[in-house]
Amino acid sequence: MTKELARARAVTTILATRSAEKRAAGEALIREAADLLCQSWNERMWADGGPIDPSPSVDQAINAGYPWLEIKCSRCKTPRAVDLAALRHVPTTRVHDLAGRLRCVKCGNAGKRMSANDRRQIINKLRKSIETVH
Repeated sequence: MTKELARARAVTTILATRSAEKRAAGEALIREAADLLCQSWNERMWADGGPIDPSPSVDQAINAGYPWLEIKCSRCKTPRAVDLAALRHVPTTRVHDLAGRLRCVKCGNAGKRMSANDRRQIINKLRKSIETVH
């Protein structure tokens, strides 16, 4: 009986270790897949010049290391970077759906009445770092 208990404990340790290794490998693959999805979406945005549907989810972009979204006001053309992690969002919210939710602070503070189209932000691309946006 003692021998069987020792064997069971050893097997438990081995299985727990393998489980942790497989989970880490799986998480790395998920991050890599999300990174490739974000790169692909950025390239399609550049090539096609507009919001591409479907886009990665906000959580996929953050997980892939793209926590910044480069946008530009459709009215005054002021560029800015938005911290995706700071936005309140449902985990499945797609990046291209953010265009209608984000507002230009400069135009909004100017006191000008803006149409719905003027308030929309033009999404340029996902960014890995907050570089100066020109």
